[in-house]
Amino acid sequence: MYRPKSIVLLMMAVLLVLVAACGPAATAEPEEAAPVEEAAPAEEAAPEEEVAEEEAPAEPAMEPVTIQVFYPVAVDAPIAAILNGYIEDFQAEYPYITVEPVFSGGYADVQTAIQTTIDGGGEPPAVAVLLATALYDLINADYIAPLDGFIDDMDDGQAYIDDFLPAFLANSTYDDQLWSIPFQRSAVVLYYNADMFAEAGIEPPNSWQAWADAAKALTVTEGDTTNWGLHFSSDWPYWLFQPLAIGAGQNILEDDCTVVYDDPAVIDAVQFYIDLSAVYGAMPAGVQASWATDTTDLASGATAMIAHSSGSLTSLLDQSDFELGVMAYPGREEGTYASVPGGGNFYILKGAPAEKQEAAWKFIEFITRPDYVADYSINTGYIANRYSAYDTEAMMAYLAEVPQALDTRDALEFAGAELATQNLGQVRGIFHDYIQRAINGEMTAADAMAAAQAEADAALADFCP
Repeated sequence: MYRPKSIVLLMMAVLLVLVAACGPAATAEPEEAAPVEEAAPAEEAAPEEEVAEEEAPAEPAMEPVTIQVFYPVAVDAPIAAILNGYIEDFQAEYPYITVEPVFSGGYADVQTAIQTTIDGGGEPPAVAVLLATALYDLINADYIAPLDGFIDDMDDGQAYIDDFLPAFLANSTYDDQLWSIPFQRSAVVLYYNADMFAEAGIEPPNSWQAWADAAKALTVTEGDTTNWGLHFSSDWPYWLFQPLAIGAGQNILEDDCTVVYDDPAVIDAVQFYIDLSAVYGAMPAGVQASWATDTTDLASGATAMIAHSSGSLTSLLDQSDFELGVMAYPGREEGTYASVPGGGNFYILKGAPAEKQEAAWKFIEFITRPDYVADYSINTGYIANRYSAYDTEAMMAYLAEVPQALDTRDALEFAGAELATQNLGQVRGIFHDYIQRAINGEMTAADAMAAAQAEADAALADFCP
């Protein structure tokens, strides 16, 4: 095809211009912009982004959950303030869990509040601190959930459980399942004014006879005022009484279906309590409703000894201007001693939704870490419930300053099981009724305990085939 020469020349010129414009960019820039040494960082950046994307599912965004914790505070320690501090720490670690504490007077108040909520069709709290001895009643009412699944999911679940003091785990299991975790635990102990003992030249008692003699010698009457050698409350008698029975050689129960109120050793223990007043004149006569005031009376010098809870240790140390002695009860025979554990455990409520139960377990696991267990013991006087708590720096420093805290733990060496049976409320109430009749002189110790045994057997019959 014929083309004018001028057009051909024009087209060639345009082509040369385009080649000149594009050629250098297409050949030189790749050689400078992508050298081999600079390619590596670009290739290494991709794995970092991929790792970030792979790690994200390990910490998924958690749905916010709010749990209630029901807690008794009717003790001589700033429980609410302490627990609120722990809750702040917990929520800092688990920001998606909100903990609402509900503080009630005592263990019975907490259990009643839970029962009222459930009976009314409401949702119970996710977790509560209730008496360790309430276990059977709580299981029978279908209020609580077993904890074995939570323990199994832990990396060191068995080691966690084995770290608790055995005396405190005794009321945590039933039917081969774990139902509660110890926390606010105590023991029955004998507190005494060591300065009074030293001034009178009296050694701490190591038998019933030495105990009675010391209490008698330290009872002083001036005019209308008597400073007693011993205050031994009997308005809630089973717990403070049990070490007397154990010290005589027989606890008041054998298992969850068997009590032995009428055993001769138990009767002897009842009679010893009566004789401390009737024979030795070492404490007031009759039933003594003195639990709430006994610590103040010891601190003020109105009595030389009190039977009380280890949970009152911190308060007594703060109030007293004398050397405070702490020991297990002396037993009947010389060189023997006795105590019994007490206090409350953590329970997870079965009626709480699954996500709240999971959050409740995280709270329990957090608050029973050794550092918190040690701190709680130091600030309340309750016994640290895990061996590892005694290895913390805070606890070792505290024990160096307050050796009595170790005395309360060591009392557990002589402890028997706390009264815990089927139909506990009725079985315990029967014992209270008849021991108080004996203390008030309405019945002999033997007759009272025989009647208590007959009624307790009947109360257990429907629960124990």
